[in-house]
Amino acid sequence: MATEEPDFDLIYKESNFEIREYIPRIIAQVKVNGNFNDASNTGFKSLADFIFGNNSVNNESEKISMTAPVIVEPKIKQITMTAPILAEEKNNQWLISFVMPKEYSFKTIPKPNNPKITLINLPKEKFAVIVFSGLVRESSYDEKIELLNDFVKKQKLKTLGSVQIARYNPPWTLPFFRRNEIMIKVQ
Repeated sequence: MATEEPDFDLIYKESNFEIREYIPRIIAQVKVNGNFNDASNTGFKSLADFIFGNNSVNNESEKISMTAPVIVEPKIKQITMTAPILAEEKNNQWLISFVMPKEYSFKTIPKPNNPKITLINLPKEKFAVIVFSGLVRESSYDEKIELLNDFVKKQKLKTLGSVQIARYNPPWTLPFFRRNEIMIKVQ
């Protein structure tokens, strides 16, 4: 059975670069401190606990289907596209997010029992994206940001907010089969 992914309209595609417009969606998000790997693992576990039933809807718990991707974003006000952000000394606060299944509205989604998890209703948003395989490592990540930055400049787009890392596969997936994306919101 396929894992649900958020819907978007593909506006432009060139090689492994895309410009997408995502429809409104709900995310569950947790803020985590630590280096990139530790924060990703801790955040994932907290959010997995929520979707596996540590929640409340009509005084009961409900299992929520897993979706992809898991999104990791540095918790900072603004970041230049070319700045490396995976190093702990650069940033140690991360926002880890799961997109909730489309079947839910903000009224029907189970509420997390963990007060650190926040449900957020996101509006329609446009992103510039680079798609790549392999492991997300600081060296490859910085290289991908630089390539995405060049694409954004070439397209004459204005960026908004922080770079996001979207990972689509479970950790046991062989690196060359993994799908990852670096995304930045654009106007």
